Amino acid sequence: MNTIAMICGYLIVILFALYTLFCFTVFRRKDKEKQDRIFRRQRVCIFLIHFICSALVYMIDYDIKKIFLYVVQVIFFISVISIYQVIYRGLSKLVLNNMIAFMAISFVMLERINMADAGRQFLFAVIGMAVCLLVPWFIKKFPYFDKLTWWYALIGIGMLGALLVAGVEKYGAKNWISIGGYMFQPLEFVKIIFVFFIAAALAKQPCSFKRVVAVSAAAAAHVLILVLEKDLGGALIYFITYLIVLVVATGSIWYLVAGLGAGGVASVVAYKLFAHVRTRVSAWIDPWSVIDGAGYQVTQSLFAIATGGWFGLGLGQGLPNVIPVVESDFIFSAIAEELGGVFVICLLLVYISCFIMFVNISMKIDKMFYKLCALGLGVMFLFQVFLAVGGVIKFIPSTGVTLPLISYGGSSMLATIILFSIIQGMYVLYGSEVTENEEAEDSGDTAGTDGRYTDQ
Repeated sequence: MNTIAMICGYLIVILFALYTLFCFTVFRRKDKEKQDRIFRRQRVCIFLIHFICSALVYMIDYDIKKIFLYVVQVIFFISVISIYQVIYRGLSKLVLNNMIAFMAISFVMLERINMADAGRQFLFAVIGMAVCLLVPWFIKKFPYFDKLTWWYALIGIGMLGALLVAGVEKYGAKNWISIGGYMFQPLEFVKIIFVFFIAAALAKQPCSFKRVVAVSAAAAAHVLILVLEKDLGGALIYFITYLIVLVVATGSIWYLVAGLGAGGVASVVAYKLFAHVRTRVSAWIDPWSVIDGAGYQVTQSLFAIATGGWFGLGLGQGLPNVIPVVESDFIFSAIAEELGGVFVICLLLVYISCFIMFVNISMKIDKMFYKLCALGLGVMFLFQVFLAVGGVIKFIPSTGVTLPLISYGGSSMLATIILFSIIQGMYVLYGSEVTENEEAEDSGDTAGTDGRYTDQ
């Protein structure tokens, strides 16, 4: 079994390295047929990786339920690829492929760690993909999303405030709601509302200093509530997302300087006021001195990553369950241990390729609201990846955020699928506008319409 796992591990790494290479070589292709050929090769890599990993997971205990789940997942992936290309006409196939790749990795890793979690994760993925079939319709039928500026702020602050009062504390943060024994994180959905708020508020030009102050106060209210709920990861995500969108919307680098300065002061104040912040910082600075307490999780994560080496121990050959909360906050460590350093480096590059496409979409959209929405959602997505990975490798203090589309968590899975679908919907909207302009140009009605990069 060890030999089989090792051989399959090398094959998985090679396939995923090829997949990652395709994520970037496709940018060099301008011909649609050549791009389609690359995307088909990517999907072959995804299905092969999924098959090999599922086979290895099945060989751990020969549980027949894993075969059934594998078949259902394959049907799900094929259905998503087929239906999405009909609903999202002109979608970014690179973003679609990456989303499927992340979910495939999530499913097999969770089956390896906890079969029940894998089943629930798959169910939430199905629900999320079904719900998001309506996103293009909403974007097309409701063109006044940018008119609801302060409603977004009221809804976001209201939901976070309700959590502060009536939320359930879990893993040290009071940002959960318990309904019928199931735990949900409304914060994951408030993230999207928050981006809509700052995009709508800052899209109106000219963006006066008075408006910046008002919007900053509302954004600060979101962040402050999250700090009071002890959700430092969420607070950081909101803060950095707002800061980047503000700088892009205003074109003033001084807002970035002032924001980083204020953030530094706030960090010192939080360290002085909150014991849980001091605990996490001490575990980050020297986890070995508190290995029996606050440093246990980080040290076990580092042991797992070091043990995996470049090519991993092989799926099913590690000890991921030694790490507390490995299925959510520290799943990156489990992947590194069993699939290796090369695999997780490729995984990070795939995340970066998603962000590049999000920024590309943002740059190509003319309407400022949608431009800032795409940028804000992209920044929020990538910064969450940074926090999730940075915490498990001891680059930064652990913040308890999930790795998007891979870590276990129904709320996180649903919210991230919605995030991807909103950006896809914007991409489709922009694509239809370009097509109309090009048709008008061909008929002599317009002139000077810019083209765009296509990855379809």
